Amino acid sequence: MTQIRLFLLLLMVVFVFQAKAQQKAVRLLTIDQLEKRVSHQDTVFIVNFWATWCGPCVKELPVFDQLQKTYKNQPLKVLLISMDFKSKLNTAVVPFVQNHHFTSEVFLADKSSEQEFIDRIDKNWSGALPGTLVINTKKNLHKFYEQEFTYPELNKLYQNSK
Repeated sequence: MTQIRLFLLLLMVVFVFQAKAQQKAVRLLTIDQLEKRVSHQDTVFIVNFWATWCGPCVKELPVFDQLQKTYKNQPLKVLLISMDFKSKLNTAVVPFVQNHHFTSEVFLADKSSEQEFIDRIDKNWSGALPGTLVINTKKNLHKFYEQEFTYPELNKLYQNSK
């Protein structure tokens, strides 16, 4: 009887932790919230814009996550922002993120106007994915890249942005 109770208790704990992980897996993020978030003086922000349907995006996401893991004790913050439609949050984005176990923070762009969101990121961004924004407010650095990155390229980009 005690073993059954212990098993049920452990099962409940697993479900609670799994539910909490699912709840915080992906959050909505507006352009105003993003701008506020990346304004910290002491941190380099590397923001990757991606989508679940974008092959090059999916291929490079582990590269961004690895950079965050490698420099977890340095003032670097990698943010992964999905540009999927908001209606795809629970059916595509959350399952995708849960299957990949990212350590970086993951968001879904909460955009009332896709073009306004894109223009506020960078006026020269065509909207093509993947896209990467590098910000170091301390160095007055705000640079956008409309390309796919390998780990050596991304690491070099970070080193040059510090």
